[in-house]
Amino acid sequence: MNTRKIIALIFIGIALVLGVLFYLSIRFPEGIEEYFKKEYYNQFGPLAIAVELLVAGFYLFKKHPKANFTLALFGFTAVLDPIFNLTGLFTSMVPIYAMVLFSLCALVALWLSFTNAFELGKISFLGALWGFILGNAVELFFNYF
Repeated sequence: MNTRKIIALIFIGIALVLGVLFYLSIRFPEGIEEYFKKEYYNQFGPLAIAVELLVAGFYLFKKHPKANFTLALFGFTAVLDPIFNLTGLFTSMVPIYAMVLFSLCALVALWLSFTNAFELGKISFLGALWGFILGNAVELFFNYF
């Protein structure tokens, strides 16, 4: 098995384990009006990051042409979460252990994406900018708005 597949399987494994943990921690309200409160939607933020990592790992494993974009999207989202948390823009719902794991995976994902390490198609400036914008949108949606 080559390095690309090993990294992809590690990403998929981390995403599945954390995704299950985050899903099990979601509290579903009893009343209908509780579904329209900010607190309900905030708890889906960590799960969204785990899903991004899962998709990026799957694309990397399959050597999909959009793998570098999904790696960049995950990388930006996962790096922005602790940055926004440290700057005080919002309090992150991601636990510290997951934030550390996501940050390590994000650094690897951004490096793989921008260096085109596995020759999956160089990411364009517009693709990188779009990944950055979408990463911000995901973070702000689940934590700020």
